[in-house]
Amino acid sequence: MMIDRKKPRLDADAGDHSPLGVAISEDERATLSLVKDAIGAKRLRLAFQPVVLSVDPGRIAFYEGLIRVLEPSGRVIPAKDFMQAVEARELGRQIDCAALEVGLATLARRPELRLSINMSARSIGYPPWIKTLHRGLSVAPTIGERLILEISETSAMMLPEIVASFMDKVQAAGVAFALDDFGTGGLAIRYFKDFSFDILKMDGQFVRGLDHDRDNRSLVSALLAIGRSFDMFTVANSVETPAEAAALQKLGVDCMQGYLFGAPSLKPTFDIEAAKKTA
Repeated sequence: MMIDRKKPRLDADAGDHSPLGVAISEDERATLSLVKDAIGAKRLRLAFQPVVLSVDPGRIAFYEGLIRVLEPSGRVIPAKDFMQAVEARELGRQIDCAALEVGLATLARRPELRLSINMSARSIGYPPWIKTLHRGLSVAPTIGERLILEISETSAMMLPEIVASFMDKVQAAGVAFALDDFGTGGLAIRYFKDFSFDILKMDGQFVRGLDHDRDNRSLVSALLAIGRSFDMFTVANSVETPAEAAALQKLGVDCMQGYLFGAPSLKPTFDIEAAKKTA
């Protein structure tokens, strides 16, 4: 059979030379270049989102600091737009360093705060990140007690033994650990005892429509039962409606986080209130 060589090949063998492959590669290169430039120019900031107590949503238990990249124009780029491209590269480790450095400096500046910072399991073996952690903890004795390190379920399962060993060492300094996006990464239950996470954060996909979705309600109940069995403080992510919040309160979740209680902000309420007091 004759092959028409004038027609473009769109099968798997075309690889990165296909129009789609080239487009994806170019987008990724642009993202990497943007992040690299932002790191060099120190255009990285934390956006703070409150995590509220379920029994009293007017009270904030802690804030989560979410890394943001700023373009030269000042436009804010959320982590979801660049983390996938940089996670497996050194740029990802440098972003973790920047997030931790800013978070620790915030804790040193605001002694009334408790703050969670995201990290990758890959950063445990990155000397600059470890140095940043130890340097920040040494500034004041209470900083470790007010720091929460968040590791996603998927990241924790990449290097479970290394993560567990690291947690044991750092928890001795008072640092707490949160298991983020629980329910999505295939974490084996047997690892719970080895990990000794302090906080369990349920993935938002199980929270959406909880008030009228029986399946999600059953899944959240099961996740909460796991958290209680291992003495873990429970947090529901992505709470967006009063009905979802009411359903979570009824199920007994400890804390809630989501746009219903506040969007991530580069100008958090604790800084605004401090500015008013000094004005």
